[in-house]
Amino acid sequence: MKRQILAVVSALTLAASANVAFAGDAAAGKAKAGTCVGCHGATGVSAAPNFPNLAGQKEAYLAKQLKDFKSGARKDPMMTGMAAPLTDADVANLAAYYAGLK
Repeated sequence: MKRQILAVVSALTLAASANVAFAGDAAAGKAKAGTCVGCHGATGVSAAPNFPNLAGQKEAYLAKQLKDFKSGARKDPMMTGMAAPLTDADVANLAAYYAGLK
């Protein structure tokens, strides 16, 4: 019985810590998203086929992509330049904002 309780507590702790790692401020992300609009659309849905839709993507996925552009792990001249000045908080906030859009 104790092992089952410990397993449940451990699982809940891991789940909570995973959510905290990507918990950004969507309102701050919206304020920061002005430079994203030109390519990704005002609602995160791009009108151009060569720019991806951001609306509704998973928050962790969006944060990872921005961090990869910033670090150079993912290459795109435009996005590398856009991601370079972003702080970790900016990344989390932008990811939260776009993940919350339909």
